[in-house]
Amino acid sequence: MKMKPSAADTLALDAVTIGLDGQTLIDISAHVAPGEVLTVMGPSGSGKSTLLHALAGSLAPVFELSGSVHLGDVDLLALPAETRRMGLLFQDPLLFPHLSVCGNMMIAIPRPASKVRSERQKLAEDALCAIGLAGFGPRDPATLSGGQAARVALQRTLLSQPRALLLDEPFSKLDAALRQDMRRLVFDHARARNLPVILVTHDPADAEAAGGEVFTLD
Repeated sequence: MKMKPSAADTLALDAVTIGLDGQTLIDISAHVAPGEVLTVMGPSGSGKSTLLHALAGSLAPVFELSGSVHLGDVDLLALPAETRRMGLLFQDPLLFPHLSVCGNMMIAIPRPASKVRSERQKLAEDALCAIGLAGFGPRDPATLSGGQAARVALQRTLLSQPRALLLDEPFSKLDAALRQDMRRLVFDHARARNLPVILVTHDPADAEAAGGEVFTLD
């Protein structure tokens, strides 16, 4: 099934359940409109990240998944992970150490969008400028501060042209000041691109900053 190019679609989770060894870990129904955020809260081990893996297509086969997930009229669960176009942000930036900052950005750009290396480099450099990191392209990712690396990871995800964002506690390892700045940056970019967002967190301040519906796991 081929993805439509539009990003402005509602992410609909209908009676999604995830089980393990006969025990139900997650049972959720929710609709996330373009530009809106659904926050899923719960303690460690409650299944928050497992839900994101199910949506991204990387759920381990030991889990049992049922229900339906649609992005617009596209059945996501019928697609392999590589064609779902779910943008993922984690606690760690996960930048490739063998690539420059610019190289980390360029690798995310879909080839149909730009097959020419110089064009991909220009897109990456423009993305760095947009987050206040102009001229950082040639640098080793190891030289970045935590906040700089987090911003690069965000822009790399957005350059991949996702149709939704899945956030796995991406602010938890930042200090208080950086955390506030990154929340604002992530949610502003998601709204500007009309992307539905699912955020998993254990921090009530994340949920407050995100706005929108909050679903709590026991």
